Amino acid sequence: MRADRPDGMPPLHLPRRARLLLFCAFLLLVAAVVADLVTGPGTTLSPVLAVAPVLAGATSRSARVPLAVGGLAVVAVGLLETTNTELPTEVHVTAMITVLAATLASAADVVLVAARERELFQVRTVAEAAQRALLRPPPERIGPLRISVRYVAAAAEARIGGDLYAVVETGYGVRILLGDVQGHGLPAVETVADVLGVFREAARTEPDLGRLAERLDAALDARPGEGRFATALLLSVPPGREPVALVNCGHPPPLLCRAGRVDALAPPMAAPPLGLLGLTGGGYPAGRFEARPGDLLLLHTDGVTEARDARGVFYPLEERLPGLPAESPVDLLDALLADVGDWVGATGLTDDAALLAIRWES
Repeated sequence: MRADRPDGMPPLHLPRRARLLLFCAFLLLVAAVVADLVTGPGTTLSPVLAVAPVLAGATSRSARVPLAVGGLAVVAVGLLETTNTELPTEVHVTAMITVLAATLASAADVVLVAARERELFQVRTVAEAAQRALLRPPPERIGPLRISVRYVAAAAEARIGGDLYAVVETGYGVRILLGDVQGHGLPAVETVADVLGVFREAARTEPDLGRLAERLDAALDARPGEGRFATALLLSVPPGREPVALVNCGHPPPLLCRAGRVDALAPPMAAPPLGLLGLTGGGYPAGRFEARPGDLLLLHTDGVTEARDARGVFYPLEERLPGLPAESPVDLLDALLADVGDWVGATGLTDDAALLAIRWES
């Protein structure tokens, strides 16, 4: 069941179960009117017509709908009065007042709900603009690389959270970042903005990927407040056939799909998340791997691997990945998100998820 929405908002869509319940309620209402007509002039069920505008208000975000249905209900009460001649006038007046009060209350409720939905729609529109400004979609093709990204918010109202990604073309090659900021809400979004800003500047000026990670760590460490950190993966894909550099800052390792096999690219040694290097000392060592034409690399946040089914079992990404189509990054991410959706079912994701897939072509 759909109805037009105000201010260009998407149409109202009722779930199938809600439509079925409303349909049953309308049937009961019709049955009550029929029963009123056949029970004789000494009884009436006309007060139940007050339910009609309430049901109408549940199917629309226009106040005119419950007002119109309420008007029809008032007329129906008047017609039923002519068949229930043995009842006192007070009964008929009470039924009429009940229907009128329910009509006005339903119309007021629709106006209030519509106003709140307009406000939410405007907030979501602003959030989408913020997402486009912060999480800029990368080009689909950069040299031999084909790239695709997906961002899925755990909450339907949200458009951006603590997950982040960026792809920057530099004189050192293509620099890629995917990460997950600790925390939620506006503080996490502010941290995302800081990390992305530093990365986009430092990626073009810092030749060493480990030093680039240290600059991101310093930026997070300098933020006001305590305990703010981010796990992250940084890649540097050189313009030639040189090995790809990879720095893992406490993040789930990327998965390399090659010739039907999936291998996790473990870091050469453990390194802390960004913002916590001062607690452990050392630095961010870079690992390297040889990329071949046809290879597909998947970077992901833990919103995917921590997705649970109805039994509470985590989604086995590394186990299920070989069975998904990997002809292109787009195909892989579409199939992966569909598979995760089937895994979690109605419970949905409990955390935001960011995915970035890269395929090397000749």
